[in-house]
Amino acid sequence: MLAIKIIEKIKNYLKIMISYKQSKQILKKSLIKIKDEYIHSDDSLNRVSSTNIISTTNYPSANNTAFDGFAVCSKDTKDLNKNNSKKFKIVGSIIPGNKPIIKKIKKFDAMEIMTGGVIPKPFDTIIPIEQIIFYPNKKEAKYIVINKKIKKNMHVRFLGSDYKKNDLIIKKGTIVHPNHILALKALGIKKVKVKKKLNILFFSTGNEISNHDNIPNWKVRNSNSHYIKSLGNHFLFNFINGGILKDNHEKIFKKQIKKMFNTKIDIIITSGAVSAGKFDFVPSVIKDFKLSNFFKKVAIRPGKPILFAKIRGKQKAIFGLPGNPISSAACFRFFVQPYIMDILGVPIEKPIKAILNNSYTKNNAFTHFTKCRLKSKHDGKLVIEVLKGQESFRIQSFVSSNIWSLFPSGKSKFLKGELVDCYFPNSYNNSLI
Repeated sequence: MLAIKIIEKIKNYLKIMISYKQSKQILKKSLIKIKDEYIHSDDSLNRVSSTNIISTTNYPSANNTAFDGFAVCSKDTKDLNKNNSKKFKIVGSIIPGNKPIIKKIKKFDAMEIMTGGVIPKPFDTIIPIEQIIFYPNKKEAKYIVINKKIKKNMHVRFLGSDYKKNDLIIKKGTIVHPNHILALKALGIKKVKVKKKLNILFFSTGNEISNHDNIPNWKVRNSNSHYIKSLGNHFLFNFINGGILKDNHEKIFKKQIKKMFNTKIDIIITSGAVSAGKFDFVPSVIKDFKLSNFFKKVAIRPGKPILFAKIRGKQKAIFGLPGNPISSAACFRFFVQPYIMDILGVPIEKPIKAILNNSYTKNNAFTHFTKCRLKSKHDGKLVIEVLKGQESFRIQSFVSSNIWSLFPSGKSKFLKGELVDCYFPNSYNNSLI
């Protein structure tokens, strides 16, 4: 009889939770809208392009040489060999950055040219300096001697061979990386259109939370706010620290939400006070507002008491993260971060597949986000080890980890050798694969 009651209690408990899959569907339907802006390409690092960025010019902008050497006309060499050499007169020198030389070129003329120098017509091929025979000698050379046929277009970088005018540089929805910056600057792109950064207002909650370094053992240092702040550059938002909400600050929190409606704040995130305890006021305060979408409690570990709400008629949203450090970190990574990327129009993240190096067992009904160590074996295969210390308060294993692994619901035992979906903790996987 007792066993039946326990089973029924578990069933009822599970009913009030939604699955991880369901939570993702709700988040997809609840995206807030943000505007675009034009910024200088110098400042576009880690921003998301809101349109395709197109080349406005050819690159290279002219035929130039890949080596220091001499430019000649290939047709002048067609009959040359070791038994039939020819002296080519040196008629000038081309230095990169100088205006291209325009002069009448005669048969059997040659022109000294440095790497990157624009090749004047009718020259069409380059002999590297290492292959040059000078006459009478290198110091007093007036001629170079060629004793073989030189193919056309040797060591020539052709106009538009890298980028042609109207070629795609950066695709819409791409996070701009240093490689992109190099391309933008090389191609003379001054301004780019990007998504505005989201403004996130963050609150820690609880009488136990302290901003001081020296604390008694009944207090907890405010680590979550610093962690979320540090993710701003990775996950493309402006962090605004709202401070600490005490256990009796329900009215203050409600006032902050109302205030958000008339400010540039896009998302409020809280840490703690989202469960079912006496002082967990966040859910009750949020439910006082008109909500278009809402969930509280997801069948995940760590982070089960996570909350989300979109304000009806407003481009505003609220996340309530658990207070335990690792629960908070996991929920940010698998709920807040994908939500931000969806708002910015970044394509859906692709997991990295890795081989499980040690077996893992969990509750069938829950999705688990686990702290793992990713490494490459001698055969090149990627393997992950599920670390000891998966509890949500354990920070040491989080520091030792370099990847999150996702073990989905619907299965309880994962055996060594199975492929597992993995996600980097502080970066978006799509940018790396």
